[in-house]
Amino acid sequence: MKIGVIGTGYVGLVTGTCLAELGHEVICVDAIRQKIDLLNNGGCPIYEPGLIELIRAQRQAGRLSFSTDLAAMAPDRDAIFLAVGTPPKPDGEADLSFLEAAVAELAPHLAGFTALVTKSTVPVGTGDRIERQLAGLRPDADVAVVSNPEFLREGSAIGDFLQPDRIVVGTDDLRARETMQRIYAPLTSKGAPLLLTDRRTSELIKYAANAFLAVKISYINEIADLCEELGADARRVAEGMGLDARIGSRFLEPGPGFGGSCFPKDTDALLSTGRAAGVPLRVVTAASTANRERKRLLAARVAAVAGELKGRTVAVLGLTFKAGTDDMREAAALELIPDLQRRGATVRAYDPKGMEAARDLLPGVTFCRDAFEAGRGASAVVILTEWPEFRELDLVRLAEEVEAPLLIDLRNLFEPESVTRAGWDYVSIGRPAVAAQEATAAVRPAVARAAGAAA
Repeated sequence: MKIGVIGTGYVGLVTGTCLAELGHEVICVDAIRQKIDLLNNGGCPIYEPGLIELIRAQRQAGRLSFSTDLAAMAPDRDAIFLAVGTPPKPDGEADLSFLEAAVAELAPHLAGFTALVTKSTVPVGTGDRIERQLAGLRPDADVAVVSNPEFLREGSAIGDFLQPDRIVVGTDDLRARETMQRIYAPLTSKGAPLLLTDRRTSELIKYAANAFLAVKISYINEIADLCEELGADARRVAEGMGLDARIGSRFLEPGPGFGGSCFPKDTDALLSTGRAAGVPLRVVTAASTANRERKRLLAARVAAVAGELKGRTVAVLGLTFKAGTDDMREAAALELIPDLQRRGATVRAYDPKGMEAARDLLPGVTFCRDAFEAGRGASAVVILTEWPEFRELDLVRLAEEVEAPLLIDLRNLFEPESVTRAGWDYVSIGRPAVAAQEATAAVRPAVARAAGAAA
């Protein structure tokens, strides 16, 4: 089928490329010429594992192209996917101005029946709003507005698209349903579940799913805090919970709090929708509040272990909100590092993919070429992102670079014994702090402070 995608951000680029992989003829359009030029020259504006290789393969196969010419793309497309940004307003409500601008630009060029598919994450009722907009701009247009929310995780987006847990399509138009069924037939024929609903239900599914996962993350983080107070092991608690089929093990990993482009924005947007409908979403409100507070207190957690930070160096390993992406949106580093600096610390940092995006967001930080350079002269090393290469760190070598061998692992990447055997004091999330095995004192000072902070 002939498909158009408006927007070459994260969602649009992954969607367009994967639709081409399914065998469709896809044109991705963006108003930013620099992005289109980069894509046409073999580059990629975002980092996502495997994406640039798939783009190149689909361009070579002749199924994927990039353009700034919306007028030329629109008339002969069976479906056009809207994949533009819907950033939050100050009150948390989704800003639909980019979406409405795209519809306004598209409307004059529609010809023949077109399924206009909202891929962007939008509040309930957005499809109705687009219909009204089109009725005013092009009352003669033969268009069905469809909701088809994305469920892509950064770092594993291609797999999420091509082996989905579910495909959700919201429309009451029979022609649009047939179009969407044909588009996704290569996936449904292999067993991917297709849920057909009305449009408003489809729009709510995305927000409800992300808010539930946000609640799950905030919950296990609070259980981890309780474990620290009680001397229990949060990982084993999470394992025991996850073995219950009603709960499941995913999203039960304690950490520094959720970030990225989805969970913070989507929980706020759902809360805004609830307020507008007069329905207070108290559980979601509590999860959102707890997450913000957790990230705000990260530097205090470091200081409680490391002591006075003024004039000392802290190494931060990992800047992006999660591994597998260069995305800095709502990253915990944006809370932790400025607060460490306000406390007088010098920050040296390393991230495998995120440093270019982080430079303008984190002034005063020394960005390093690897973890060992970042650790040079540090009084504490903080692991903030769960990059696989950090799991493989040569801790003995890293200990030779630091001033004080204190490892604060906010992702629980290590077994405590392996860290202490390498000569480090080790503090993690939801587990007792442990001293280096080589220590002759009863308790190393850093571990003593950690124990005191938990008492």
